[in-house]
Amino acid sequence: MKPLLIISFLAATNAVTACDKCANYDNTDFKITKVSVSHDARIAATIWEITVEGNAGRTVPAKAGQLNGAPVLGYVFPTSLAATDVGFGATDGIVALALTSHPDFDDSPLWDENGDGNYANDGIVWHPHWVVLNKDERVGGGLAVKQYAEDDKSVVLPPTAPNMPMYMDSPGYQVITEGNTIRVIVPDYRINNRRDFKFDGVACYMEVNTGEPGTGHGDDAKPMLGVYKVYSVASKDLSLPYTVK
Repeated sequence: MKPLLIISFLAATNAVTACDKCANYDNTDFKITKVSVSHDARIAATIWEITVEGNAGRTVPAKAGQLNGAPVLGYVFPTSLAATDVGFGATDGIVALALTSHPDFDDSPLWDENGDGNYANDGIVWHPHWVVLNKDERVGGGLAVKQYAEDDKSVVLPPTAPNMPMYMDSPGYQVITEGNTIRVIVPDYRINNRRDFKFDGVACYMEVNTGEPGTGHGDDAKPMLGVYKVYSVASKDLSLPYTVK
């Protein structure tokens, strides 16, 4: 990560910002004690884990009843991977694997995470996204998912990406919650067979903005999906100090 992004992130997370919903989820389920990524040659995959003081995945967001203002909770692995390693076109930013829950919408239309035959009602089930994050001082966490103009034909996304104008993918990896640990299994070929990357762990509150004057327009605009509150960071300073075992 570029030093400027680290400084911006730290300044934002140390600032006092208005986020009425953020305090509702500030509990031990989002206090990270350990983060790890380990490679298992038997299954040609990496196993990504975040361990917390409480019960990982137990706390989920309360419904807002609409997409605008919808809350999103996340256990996030910022990495040093390149956007091209996970199926995006070349672009600047922090490539992160985010495990999220959000009951107001379903952004993984190819997958039926709860197995009920309905592919459009699974948003509350913990599921993974690849995202590209960039600096955004309009939100308390200092970061947001990178957006692009809907008519920009140069943007390359994986075929599993949802229909939203952001650098976000819904890869459908298996996510497991077990006691104080949440884990996700990532096949080697889905990250360009990379095992030399660095990473960190973050627990945070995010929120969707689709309201007027609209994302990206006007002084009061907010990002389409911004980080409003960071509850904990494994390294304390988002320095990405960890390596794959």
